[in-house]
Amino acid sequence: MEATHPGGGGCPPDNGGVSRQGTRATFTGVENATAEDWAIIAKNFVAHGSGLADRILAHLVLLDGDFGGFPVDRLTHSLQTATRAFRAGEDEEYVVCALLHDIGDTLGSYNHADIAAAIVRPFVSDENHWMVEKHAIFQGYYFFHHLGMDRNLREQFRGHPGFERTARFCELYDGPAFDPAGETLPLEHFEPMVRRLFEAPRQTLYTGMNEVAAGPRPAHS
Repeated sequence: MEATHPGGGGCPPDNGGVSRQGTRATFTGVENATAEDWAIIAKNFVAHGSGLADRILAHLVLLDGDFGGFPVDRLTHSLQTATRAFRAGEDEEYVVCALLHDIGDTLGSYNHADIAAAIVRPFVSDENHWMVEKHAIFQGYYFFHHLGMDRNLREQFRGHPGFERTARFCELYDGPAFDPAGETLPLEHFEPMVRRLFEAPRQTLYTGMNEVAAGPRPAHS
């Protein structure tokens, strides 16, 4: 399968150039930073955040050609998982979670589900976040016993509101998505969904960044 960088080849977008050049803060220790410094940083923060979807899509492409011994490469598996969820009529947020559930494979080789869950956390429901975070344990039901491990590790979560949802995700979408002949919609099909989901966070620690970046409000006469 040939994969291309979203929007064409070459380097990823520079997020308007704000993060890589232009005015910068002048402090050498954060305890000495001023409001003016943080106004500069906030502007860069917002610009950088606007490019998050681009970076996520580019990172997904890194999974292309990475088989790790599996029947299909990791990008195909991700696309096939999302395709199955999409065809089953799952909502857009769920489909994007299906697409990104293994995005942590490159940098989180020993805890990939934690990485994926951290990426989607500010943008998705608690239910979908839990599903992404725990999917590796639930997927283990199908193969841990082949590795001398306890396939029933998921039972520690029996009774949790997300148990059945996560078990269903693995049974219907994640588990069967290793079929070289299975339907696999291209990344471009899911790109608009990714962009919509990551347009703005539902929750974040840095709630003041947008307001500071926008500058002071004009005084009313």
